[in-house]
Order: sequence, then structure tokens, then C-alpha cells
Amino acid sequence: MILMVILKTLALSGGAYALLIGWLALRQRDMIYHPDPSRSTPVEAGVPEMVPVPLKAPGGGVVTSWYAPPGQDDRATVVLFHGNAGTGAGRAHKARALLDAGYGVFLAEYRGYGGNPGRPSEQGFYADGRAIVQWLASRGTGATRLVFYGESLGSGVAMEMARSFTPRAVVLECAFTSLPDLAPPYIIPALARALMTDRYDNLSKVRDLKAPLVVVHGDRDDVVPVAMGHALLNQADTVKEGIFLPQGRHNDLWDHGAGLRILDFLERRT
Repeated sequence: MILMVILKTLALSGGAYALLIGWLALRQRDMIYHPDPSRSTPVEAGVPEMVPVPLKAPGGGVVTSWYAPPGQDDRATVVLFHGNAGTGAGRAHKARALLDAGYGVFLAEYRGYGGNPGRPSEQGFYADGRAIVQWLASRGTGATRLVFYGESLGSGVAMEMARSFTPRAVVLECAFTSLPDLAPPYIIPALARALMTDRYDNLSKVRDLKAPLVVVHGDRDDVVPVAMGHALLNQADTVKEGIFLPQGRHNDLWDHGAGLRILDFLERRT
């Protein structure tokens, strides 16, 4: 009798778990992407020298990002790919610091974000990123004059661009090894790798990176464990540096001096 109760309980638990996994598999993108549809202008964001750049990537509508060229001829242009929430405009303070230092900045926006049409996806984000790099190249700014700066989820876009093109440098802020590695602990890792449609496998790509790399991470990050930042840095076989901030969490690294240290890295490595 006790054995039958145990077996029934296990069967019910297994069925409930299967339903949970099925629901997560169907809704995974809703949990990964949190687009902010609001629009703003460069003037409102405090970067009046930036101009909107509308680009159409394959499989998507017209996506508008912001751009300003370098203020100094010898400076690179930083293409900043933001994370899974908010908009590029919300990173205008980073653009402001880079512009003031003479760098060009392209605040990359994605389909589905910032009032742009479309639905977010890994391949869609890559298409949007490639459209940006190709637009810059068409205006005389080739990949060797670009810095790919990936923030959180944007680290996956930055790493894919670095694999497709050869930039002057790569900045990874709060970067993860891969999305399946961030799956909740109640999901078996092998199951997460099998079920997740969007993966952003940074760890497998970073080993082939040729450009100088800086990994920036907070020791107190409660979204992307700092161990993932160390893993990416250790896996890279290129000129590399790590900036690990003891008090830093996931969204406040610039409050703990990350911006100044990134600018120092760019000054020395680009």
C-alpha cells in the first residue's frame, strides 16, 4: 500500500514537472526578453549630438538606433548592445561618457524595443547587429575601428558580432557563459540545453576571439553569477583583462567605477 502511494505521488509529481517544463518551453522568450516599447529622443536622453538611424535587417521591420561619430579621428566607435530590459536610451549615460572622451557611439536598438516593430529573438538580434555593422562599414567605419560592447544579454550579440567581424576590442559587462547555464535550478541542465531556443553561447565563442577583451562583472551580481565572468575570461585566448568590482551587482557597475576603468582599457588597448 505504501509503495503504491509513493508510486502515485511520483507519477503525479512527474506529470506536474512535465507540464511545468512544457509551459516554460512555450513561454521561454517571454521570460528572456522584457522590451520597453517607449520612444525617446537623443535630446531628451542628454545626448543631443546623436542622431536616429533607421535600418532594416532581414526578417524584421525598420529598427531605429542612435549614432554619433567620433569626436577625435583616432578614436574607435563603440557599438553598445544593451541587455534584455529597457532601451538603448536608458544607456545614454554610458554614451555620454564615451562621447565626452572622443569616441563614436552607436546605441544599438533591437526589434521589439524602443517602439521598434518585431519580436525579440536571438537570430533577430544578430540580424539587427549585422545591419548596424554593415551600415557603419558603408560609411567608412570598418570593423577594425569598432568596439563591441555587450551588456548582459547584449554580451551575446557582441560576441556573435566579434565572431562574424574582427573588431578593435570587445567589452563584456555582466556577461554569461550561455543562456541555458542561467536556467532555474529546478531545470536539469541537459534539459535546459535541449529545450532552449535562444542560447547565446558566449563560452564557445570567446575561445576564438582575436580582439583585446575586457570582462567587467560585479562580485555581488545576483542575476549572472560572477563565476561566469571568470569563466569567460579564463577561456579567452587573447589580450585580456578582468574588472571585478567587490560591491557591484548587476545593474550598478558604473556606480562603482566601471565606466572609468572601461575608458582606461579603451585608451590603452584601442
